[in-house]
Order: sequence, then structure tokens, then C-alpha cells
Amino acid sequence: MSPLPRYVLRNALLVLSGFALVAAAPAPVARKATAKPPVTAKADDGLPWLYKGSDIPVDTSWTFGKLPNGARYAVRSGRVPPGQVSIRVAIDAGSLMEEESERGFAHFMEHLSFRGSRHVPDGEAKRVWQRMGATFGSDSNAATTPTQTIYKLDLPSASPATLDESLKILAGMMAEPSLTSASVDAERRTLLAEMRESVGPQLRVAEAMSDLMYHGQRLSKRMPIGTTEALNGATAASLKAFHTRWYRPEKLIISISGDGERSVFEELIKKHFSDWKVPGAPAPDPDFGRPDPKGPTADVIVEPGLPGSITLAYVRPWTQKDDTVVYNQGKQRELIATRLINRRLETRARAGGSFLQAQVSRDDVSRSTNGTFVSIIPINGDWEAALKDVREVIADALANPPLQADIDREMGEFLTALDVEVESAKAEPSAQQADSIIEAVNIRETVATAEVARDVFKGLVGKVSPQGIVQITRDLFTGVGPRAFLSSPTEVAGGEATLTAALNAPVTARGATSQAAIGFDRLPKLPGTSKIVQTTARQDFGLRMLRLSNGVTVMLKPNRGEAGRVYVSARFGNGMQAFPKNKATPSWASSALIAAGIGDLGQEEMDRMTTGRRIGISFDVADDAFFLRGVTRPADLKDQLALMAAKLHAPRWDANPVQRTKAAAVLGLETARSSPQAVLERDLNGILRGGDKRWATPAKADIEALTPEAFQKFWEPLLKKGPIELSIFGDFDLATVQPAILASFGALPSRGGKTGTAGAGPAGPKPNTLPQMLTHTGPADQAAALLSWETGGGMQGFYTSRKLDVLAAIFADRMFERLREAEGGSYSPNVFSNWPNGMKRGGNFVVLAQIKPEGADRFFALSREIAADLAAKPVSEDELLRALGPMREQLQRAASGNGFWLSQLAGAMQDKRKFDALEAYPIDLLRITTAELQAMAKQFLLPGKSFSLLVMPEKK
Repeated sequence: MSPLPRYVLRNALLVLSGFALVAAAPAPVARKATAKPPVTAKADDGLPWLYKGSDIPVDTSWTFGKLPNGARYAVRSGRVPPGQVSIRVAIDAGSLMEEESERGFAHFMEHLSFRGSRHVPDGEAKRVWQRMGATFGSDSNAATTPTQTIYKLDLPSASPATLDESLKILAGMMAEPSLTSASVDAERRTLLAEMRESVGPQLRVAEAMSDLMYHGQRLSKRMPIGTTEALNGATAASLKAFHTRWYRPEKLIISISGDGERSVFEELIKKHFSDWKVPGAPAPDPDFGRPDPKGPTADVIVEPGLPGSITLAYVRPWTQKDDTVVYNQGKQRELIATRLINRRLETRARAGGSFLQAQVSRDDVSRSTNGTFVSIIPINGDWEAALKDVREVIADALANPPLQADIDREMGEFLTALDVEVESAKAEPSAQQADSIIEAVNIRETVATAEVARDVFKGLVGKVSPQGIVQITRDLFTGVGPRAFLSSPTEVAGGEATLTAALNAPVTARGATSQAAIGFDRLPKLPGTSKIVQTTARQDFGLRMLRLSNGVTVMLKPNRGEAGRVYVSARFGNGMQAFPKNKATPSWASSALIAAGIGDLGQEEMDRMTTGRRIGISFDVADDAFFLRGVTRPADLKDQLALMAAKLHAPRWDANPVQRTKAAAVLGLETARSSPQAVLERDLNGILRGGDKRWATPAKADIEALTPEAFQKFWEPLLKKGPIELSIFGDFDLATVQPAILASFGALPSRGGKTGTAGAGPAGPKPNTLPQMLTHTGPADQAAALLSWETGGGMQGFYTSRKLDVLAAIFADRMFERLREAEGGSYSPNVFSNWPNGMKRGGNFVVLAQIKPEGADRFFALSREIAADLAAKPVSEDELLRALGPMREQLQRAASGNGFWLSQLAGAMQDKRKFDALEAYPIDLLRITTAELQAMAKQFLLPGKSFSLLVMPEKK
């Protein structure tokens, strides 16, 4: 039952005061169901193919079928977003099916299938889907895993004609990709570029960890990227043999969800996939192996470019089981057990422990291993202290049952997450639905509605005892292990022996005190009262706008499009423009603001107060304003508003979050020279803004010098300045939200200063003739190159910014086809335009690529050649269509979600031009012409006005 152990258990956890790991995701349209007794699968039992051997109630939103050739499919209708149809075509074979000489062939086949096939000439599939409005890399893409190769298409504004053509192309990709010597040689260059750009300390650590954790199993030596030797040795004949062996209809799964009739989807699948036949019997899957109890138990790798980390693993053989209610309830019990440990680990880290982060997880890995994993990031490199601290927490969980109150708290939180899933079921994106079938097949489980998932979990209420949890916890820490892996930036004296000794050293169980729940009455009392003094409306945007007597302005947009979800944003202050541009400040440490708490409530107390609720806050810094944001549900909206208002009125200044943020920043700097990409992530924001300190990464000395007192001195006055613009968009009632606003933001005192005043903005880097040089410590065959031009900024230029976006899309497409596809010079060339609306300048047009060091001259020559050509003559109408079509579709899909409206209209009550800009957006994308794009290139992409940058390997 895929949604329970993977989809719900992993994706439906609420973000509550920063504790839970991921945000809640919507679920399929639900129906009431009760558990049935287990069934025995039979050929004629009438169950859809995905539910054989399961007693999980069938999700009747799906139609399941199987073609005579063995291909399986599942289709359903959905309207999120409107007009889109999401198609997934998967081959149930990945890198684990490769022989030693074929390592990387599954991934090679994925590339070749997209490159050209029976119905599409070489390189044309991308263009066909661009003309249909699909963006390459997001709407049309593919992925290779150890067990699957997945082809993805999210087709916007799908019509019978585009659906028919798309499924015809996908069927041809599966049955007959272009496997000529020319196509193989061309794509080999791209794959080697991808490999070159991916090799680095992270990959080395991943490979070494897999070798230890899965020793004796095929998974230990089967990264999908493959090996240079195997890729260089691949021929059209050897790839054809791999394709014939694994690309068979019996291994094909087709999943379609979207805005259309199921019967239409089903008929198109039958039309295009039924005639695919491969002679002979299918090859059996290879033996993936079992964990080897005689294998090594510890490994240490020294990677100076990475912060230290420890991973422990207890590995057990993976076995396929019937996906039943009882099986899923067992998984849910394991989830509760790991959440109890993780909450204690997080409490320890918040209190100043020796580790920045630690987490326990239980996972089934690539149909190879059932494992329990412990990941630890030490502070200040003291891995032995961190390992000891974490082992003490785990030892207590193994020895002592938790209190029933703690179990009930975790169960309550998860049940709330499932309730949210049910409430927001109608808002589940079709892409997510299509993905769920593919993942269910991958892990050999089923799919279920949100109500079924909740019903299964409700069957555990009152049945999870402290003694039961301690036994589950003990079971989780059994198997082959612990296997311990240490990645250290410095040499470890004694290596594996030292790690093994630390792992086996005796520890004392470190317990945690159970804490009672806290009510919202513990929030600081707000001092004022206000009333609504003005109400206006923008019917064209579905907005009601309020002005309160204390100066707070409010935008309200009731929208049921995302059922059960409400977006809240409070905008204030001047963002980046509030910081000095010529000196370092603690602006980089803003993440500590939320963790510091409110009034006398720290992060632990905030967790207890929001238990079982969908309530939380994040803090963001924009060019011209600060933001407090949250996503809640209608039942929790009143308290969400109270929490945000209290944060602004009475922020707490706890030292521990500051120290933890400092530790994380120092760790981040340790990776900042390990690859060209890492160097750019560290330096590019500051470089493109002329060295302005507001965007520059702080130096290590500045990070280490920050004190909690200096942090408070810097941030406290900034949180008090500027009138507030409150925005509430989503599923709420106007009649009930106004009293909640008056009781929260309306009870704040009036605030002075201005909000969102557009400043001059930073100047860009000075043009140069020779590139500015930076170095990295990674592989000697990796480099990065950049060419940029300064453009502008400000709301007065929003039409110019959109033309530059289109120009960047066309530039990027040309770089992709020439530098990547034709030459293999870079796997991921990137072109983008940045136009800050909140500043009058500071924008830039950037061309960027990872390259070979010897490829720098070619990168600059090609980039300048494309820029000159764009200025010399208009682009073709086809190029314009292939750039504009996806952008129009992205806008249409984004406009169906409240998050889009919230971001576009932020600050609109102060700057009315934002209404004009949003109203003009779709019109602008219809009226941009080839002549206007040529004019943009002539105005901005001037030969003598560019800035160039190279990141080269450091000479050894």
C-alpha cells in the first residue's frame, strides 16, 4: 500500500515548529472504507493487478488494465492543475539489472530513448513537446534508479491530438529507440559530461558508503551513472542487447492522471502500446543478494571538502510481503517508534548537544535491503562526542519504554497529518497521482485513498503501548550491524579501528522527560485593539482589502481551489535594503529567528503548543521586505494568526539557535571549495552584485565572531519597523477570518517606518576582457564558466523583464543543443535573467555552464556567438513558439494555485503597479515579438559590456 509506508508516512508529516521533516502533501480523492480480512491472490479473484494479495480497499478513482502483451496500466481523471495530463511510462528495470560490463547502460538507454526513436528524428522529441507547451527538464524528463527507468511527461492544455501524438512518441521510445552508432557516440559525450560534472566528494562518499552498507549485494556497485569504462565500451549492438533483454511489455507500467476521461486515456494506451512484442521469454531479475554478516563493519573516508558525518546501519534482507492492513499498521508502529527517538535527538541538538543534526529512519532500499539507518552531523568535527550522544539517546529507547503520553502525542500528530490529507484530497496534483502508481510498483505495494490511510491508522488508536514500542525499537536495531561509516575532513588516527572502538564503547542510556501539552493561552498578550477603517475590493482578482486603525493592511482572497489549505503572509520592513552594503552583518543567520521562540516559549514549548495542529512559521528576506509565512488549514487559521502576531510583538532571544546556526554555517563553508558548483554557490550572489556585502557569503571569522547578544542587537529593531501587510489566500470564510485578524494583527501597536521602498539596488560587476579567476579543490577535469551582462530592475520595467526571460529561454535552448547535445561540452548549461522588482537596478542576464578546463575558450566563444546572432537577426517563429509556449502554460498552471497569487501580489496595497503587472502578464506573453527580442539583445547583450568568470581546479 504505497501511500502508507512511503507516500503518507514520508510526505504527510506536518511541519510543526521546525521538528517534523517534510511538509504535508495532499492525497487522492477519498472514499469511506473499512479494512477487510486478508485475501489470497488468485488469477481470477477479480482484483486489479496492483492489489493481488492485498486486503487494502481498491482505490476506484483508478482504472487498472493489462494489455495482451503483458503491459500494465492505470488511469484516472483529475483537474489539478486544470488542463494538464501527467503521463508516466516506466520500465521495471534499472541499474541493478546491469552486468559488470554494462554499468550505466540503463541510464544510457534512458538518454537514447529521449534522443530519438521510431516516430521522432534525432533530437526532435524535446522540440515536439516544447511546441505543445511542455518545458524540457521539468514537464518532460526521465530518471534512472537501481530498479526502474521512468519517463515523465506533464502535458499542459492537453487535447486529444496532443495526447495521441505524445503516447505515440512514448510508445516508440520504448519499443524502438534510435540505436545507431552515430546516436550512441553523440549521447556518450553527453553522458561523460554528466559523469564529469557529478564526480566529486559527495559521489565518492556515496559510493564508499554503499560499498560498506550493502556489502555482498549488487546494490553496493550499481550507481546508475555507471563507469567510464562501461560507457566508453558501449556500442549500438551491446545497447541493443540490453534493450532487448529488459525493455519488454511485461516490464512496462503506464500511469496517466489528468484533465480528461479515463476511457480516452485507456483507448490511447491500447492504440499505441498493444502492438509491441518482443520474442522469447523475459529474462529473470538477477539475484540482488543479501546482507553479508561476514562483511566489513566500519569504513572511514577522508574528504577535506565535506563536513564530517557518520552513518550507522542495521541491515536485513528485503523480502516481498503482501500489502495488507496488518502489514501497514506494522509500518506505522515503526514510524511512531522512530519519531519518538527523533524527537529526543532533536531536543538534544536544540539544547546544545555535540551534533548539529541526527535522525533515525527505517527504509526498504531498492528491493535489496530492509534497513535502519542513523545519520549524524557532528559539531566542530568532534564525531566521537556526537556518536556517543546519539548512542545514549538510542540506548535509552532500547532499554526503557516511552511514556504513554509521548506515544499519544506522536499518534495525535500523525493522525492530524492524515486528517489534513483527507481535507486537501481534491487539491492533489495529477503529477503526484501518476507518480504514486510508479512508486507503488517499484516497492511492490498498492495505492490507497486518504480516507483509507486514515482508517488504517485509526485501527491502531489505543493499541500502541509503551512495551510494544520498546519491542519494535529493539527489532529496528537488529540485523547485520551496526555498520559504521565516517566521512571526515581530516585524517582519523587509527581509521576504522578508532571508529569501531568508539562504536563499541559503553554508553549510559540518556532519557528524556515527558512534557505536557501547552495551550495557546501561553502566548504573550497583545497590547492593543483596532478596528477596520476601510474596505475595498478588486473583483477582477477576487480580493477584499482592509485597512485597520493600527496601520495594518490586509489582502484576503478566498479560494477553494486548494481545499483545506490556507496561505498566510505578513510583509514588513525593507528586507535587503535594511542592511548596510559595505560591511558584514548577522543577516545570514536569519534562520535562528524562528527557532528562538516567542515570549517565554522556546522551540520545545512551541512544539508542544502546536502538537496536532497544522501551524508553523518561516522567515524570509526579500529585496525590499521581510516576510513571516505559514501554511495552515481552516480550523487552525485563528491560532496561526495569533502565533505570527505574537512573534512580531514579543520575539524570544534564545542563544542556542544562534549557536546551532553558526555551527551549520561553518560546516557549509567547509564544502565551499570542493567543486566548481560549490564555489559558485558561495560567491556568485556577491560577485554579480559588485561585491555588495548584503549578498556576499560571510567569512568564517565573521561567523565565529557572532554572539547571541550581537544577533539580538541587529535583528530586534528590524522586526519592529515598518507597517504590516497581511495576506490570507485560500480555503477560509470571510465572516470568520475578520475577527481572527482583529484579535491578532489588529491587537498589535502601530508601527513606524516604511515597507517595501524600492532602493537603488547594487551595481553589477565591472565588464572585463579577461575572466575573473576562482579556484576549487575538486577533480582536475572540472571547471565552470560564466558570462553575464548587467540589465536593470524595478516595477517600471516589468515588460522588459518578461522579454528578457523569453530571450534567456531561447539562448538556453541554443546552448543546450550546441554545447550539450552536439559537442558534449557541458551536461547542464544554464541561462537565466534576474530582474529584481524591489530595486531599481541589480538585474543581470547570465550564461553559465560546468565544463572541462580546456573547454573555457569554446564556452565563451559560443556564448558570445549566440549573443551576437540574437542581436543581428530575429529568432525564428518556431524558436519563439518553443520558448513562449511553455512559459504561457507554466503561468496558466501556476495561476491555479494560491501560492502564485500570494507571491505576485505581495506589496500590492502599497505599490499598485503590481496589480497592473499581474494583469498584463498573460497579455505580455502573447504580444512579445521576434523583433522585440532582437531589440533586447541589441540593448543588453553588448560585446564590450559583459563580465566573465572562470572557476578552475586548484593546481596541486
